[in-house]
Amino acid sequence: MRVVLSTYGARGGVEPMVGLAVRLRELGAQVRVCAPPDEEFTERLAGVGVEVVPTGRPVRPLVTTVTPGSAEGLAQRMAELMAAQFDTVAAVAQGSDALVATGPLPATAGARSVAEKLGIRYVHASHQPVSLPSPYRRPPARRGRPLPEDATDNRALWDVDARIANTMFGEELNTQRASFGLPPVDGVRDFAFTDRPWLATDPVLSPWQPTELGVVQTGAWILPDERPLPADLVEFLDAGAAPVYVGFGSTPVSAPEEVARAAVEAIRAQGRRVVLARGWAGLAPIDDRDDCFVVGEVNQQALFRRSVAVVHHGSAGTTTTAALAGVPQVVVPQGADQPYWAGRMADLGVGVAHDDQAPTTESLSTALKAALTSETRARATAVAGTVRTDGATVAARLLLDGEG
Repeated sequence: MRVVLSTYGARGGVEPMVGLAVRLRELGAQVRVCAPPDEEFTERLAGVGVEVVPTGRPVRPLVTTVTPGSAEGLAQRMAELMAAQFDTVAAVAQGSDALVATGPLPATAGARSVAEKLGIRYVHASHQPVSLPSPYRRPPARRGRPLPEDATDNRALWDVDARIANTMFGEELNTQRASFGLPPVDGVRDFAFTDRPWLATDPVLSPWQPTELGVVQTGAWILPDERPLPADLVEFLDAGAAPVYVGFGSTPVSAPEEVARAAVEAIRAQGRRVVLARGWAGLAPIDDRDDCFVVGEVNQQALFRRSVAVVHHGSAGTTTTAALAGVPQVVVPQGADQPYWAGRMADLGVGVAHDDQAPTTESLSTALKAALTSETRARATAVAGTVRTDGATVAARLLLDGEG
């Protein structure tokens, strides 16, 4: 069986596809991944022996230069992203049996159109539940299109969201479809999602409440990371008590110098050492003291197991990795689905949800005290034992068996 995986976004959208691609290949499928051309993504896929086809523009410059929440230049970026599906992905998917897509709505709507044209199976995958229509939560606001704050009927709000999606992306999608000889669609969001989307999240960390939508929850797509930690990092870890990890992954933050200072000072106030991840926020040490170690790309699975707590932004991937490691979390969400994950970790008792995007030394000190209690640590250990690690295998088998 020949499968193409299409993804566009930051590390959180690419890494799960790495896991699925490896599992599919182990089960005998031929796999190619269309992913952003950022070097760190192409190297990651190449490092596990998966063929990657660079697609679209690099993500990092977009994420780190666009004002959060701003719609400036959005129409052009989304048109380019959609065109990449009809161009690059369509060429790669020729002769394939299935196309699995994840990412922004223009990308997945384009991908489903490609699958329709080629007559192959299409699966929409989401690595968080927030964007999937549900009467149990409000839809997330789309850039430049706020939802009415006083509205409380979630079903009505999801209808509004569908109309907004049509306004934002419908004309461009149907123009692209016409060039492919395809009829227009009315309802971009539901067309892209299908009536049976896959949800690649852990059912304990992120339980899906059944709705009219036939969601197939596979479990998170995790690939065991066998990469060794750098020797100098191991030396730092061995030289003292377990540190607190601080990192915001591919999420930029405003005033990164202030965030780094607040985090380091709060951790030191607890008598702890620090591992500071640069990430796309560009976090940097605040002085030259030897109780703070700075890392770039690193095996988080291994590092988190050697940490006493993890302070992070709350992406699906980092949250799941920390939960699997059994380490208490302090989640400082910056946007998108991150407030959801912060709330889930707090509800599970494995961490603390930080209410403000801009942490202070005092606010982080308070959060860390709660996260480092024996009760939270015990709960984190208990929950870790319930997190599924076979989600990518489940998804791969469903795909190869033609189920789901």
